[in-house]
Amino acid sequence: MQTDHPARLEWQAQALQDELARLCPGLVVQVLASVDSTNTLLMERCRAAGSSPPAAALVVAEEQRRGRGRQGRAWHSTRASSLTFSLAWPLQTQDLSGLSLAVGVALAEVLDDAPDMPRIALKWPNDLWLLDARLGGDGSTDVNPAGRKLGGILIETVNHGPQRTAVIGVGLNVLPQTVAEARAGVACLQEVWAGASAPLTLHRVAAPLVRTLHAFEAEGFPAFMPRYRQRDLLLGRTVQAGTLSGISAGVAANGALLLQDELGLHSVVSGEVSIRMLAPPRGAAPQDAC
Repeated sequence: MQTDHPARLEWQAQALQDELARLCPGLVVQVLASVDSTNTLLMERCRAAGSSPPAAALVVAEEQRRGRGRQGRAWHSTRASSLTFSLAWPLQTQDLSGLSLAVGVALAEVLDDAPDMPRIALKWPNDLWLLDARLGGDGSTDVNPAGRKLGGILIETVNHGPQRTAVIGVGLNVLPQTVAEARAGVACLQEVWAGASAPLTLHRVAAPLVRTLHAFEAEGFPAFMPRYRQRDLLLGRTVQAGTLSGISAGVAANGALLLQDELGLHSVVSGEVSIRMLAPPRGAAPQDAC
């Protein structure tokens, strides 16, 4: 366990490392005050390891100066308001199909314990969204499925000869955002979990994430498909994916997005395709791709 600044949030990194070592012997937890990007840092370490995969490592940064999301988008994080961490994981499988979706399932389930009416949904291929609850005239609770972005996942890999290491980056908004960010549709965990903080969130998600990676290596994404479907934000919506548009029919066993149009069923496999919801049901306003 390493820390580089004594007066910071109470991460209890040694306790977390001890807990995770029972699931993954040798895993090291490191807390940094500030870094350009936790994913970039771990990618550089993995490349420097050459042909031998490094041990598993989890790096959390209180502040990221140049955090990255999908398609090169910036992911800004500031101390206490968000949780940003990356996990370097030497893979025991060559098939990563659907890995970001499985990670999303793990995070959503542990942060939202309401499977019958979940508030945390998953937007293909790597975003977590907070659904906005609303009360119906008869007293029943409905859910506005448009929602707002809560967090994101970025997965990159490094080859070590025949083996690979996945670097799994996670960014979650924890505390209430600025007025400008709220207007832009940014959600935070404290809307679901009143006591949420960056350290508590890390302790809550780290072990389930490690267990999910073990399960993914053993069973692949098909084992996660029913649980993903329960939280699939795009399911049944009119969606535009690059030049394609159609009704989302869920995801395939390889993690591809399935779109149905008048010509048939199409598979979208590239995570670099922008996804836009064109016609959310129940009068919800359309959302731009995130």
